[in-house]
Amino acid sequence: MKHITRKRALAIPALAASLALTLSACGGGDADNKDNNAGGDGQLQKITVGVMPIVDTAPIYLGQQEGFFEEEGLELDLQSGQGGAAIVPGVVSGNFQIGFSNLVSIMVANDKGMNLKFVANGASTTGNKDEDFSAVVVKEDSDIQSAKDLEGKRVSVNTLANIGDTTVSQLVEEAGGDPKKVNFTEVGFPDAPAALDSGQVDAIWVLEPFLTAAKKDGGRILSYNYADFDEGLDIAGYFTSADMMEKDPEMVEKFTRAMNKSLDFAEENPDKVREIVGTYTKIDEETRAEMVLPKFTSEFNKEADQKLADAAKKYGTLNKDLDISTVLP
Repeated sequence: MKHITRKRALAIPALAASLALTLSACGGGDADNKDNNAGGDGQLQKITVGVMPIVDTAPIYLGQQEGFFEEEGLELDLQSGQGGAAIVPGVVSGNFQIGFSNLVSIMVANDKGMNLKFVANGASTTGNKDEDFSAVVVKEDSDIQSAKDLEGKRVSVNTLANIGDTTVSQLVEEAGGDPKKVNFTEVGFPDAPAALDSGQVDAIWVLEPFLTAAKKDGGRILSYNYADFDEGLDIAGYFTSADMMEKDPEMVEKFTRAMNKSLDFAEENPDKVREIVGTYTKIDEETRAEMVLPKFTSEFNKEADQKLADAAKKYGTLNKDLDISTVLP
């Protein structure tokens, strides 16, 4: 397995753990498929949604289970993809009517000329600087004591030039360090704890459930980077193309209403979130009980999200300034 680094390639053995998520190939349906119905004849309109098999997407699975989408006349075909690299093209091509991605990935897509917009929130930081679902982790005996100490160190992120290194760069600068001196290295979340344990990287950025695994392996939390970046930061959401919004605005409105209801339901029922995560991932019951859940809210925090857009431009993830209102509902 090869991992990309800004300075040199790292060969990191895969973490053979039961926590690894099921990441199946991205599939899609025809946006104009004859199975799609407007619902006027009493039949459900089938829409294909590109999602990731991670904790963040629990609300849409719950909403489907609770019948919130059916109440709106929608039948969901949830297709699992390995992140924005597969889901964004699926939405652009029309194979997916809706997709799930983190905010920065959609910012980058629009920076490259794609016209995409969020229609519903997906997951946000808990805002708790003492316990969140995203963190930078170091070894217990590491001499890294603050974000400034990441200068000259190898820090793993799952994807370069995205939300991980953008938020960490901001924290390094706020601590008095130079983000340009941090050696961000691309390592998948499942492999990151092993990379830290073997000393091939000095710090790792991971999300749940890999954060729980890293802590069990003796890792020490350096920063809950999302919460430390901004207590109200939104992380990911559901988006569609401008073409789809123009072609079928009624479907988009129905999806948004059902998704918002699903988010509120998930926030009010954390036990149901932990339970349903076990139906579409391989996260074991013990880990599901221990892991920290994201905050699920139907409201976007535009001030915090603009701060993220500004940081993405500042640290080179975006080429142009971005007005967050052009991306959010």
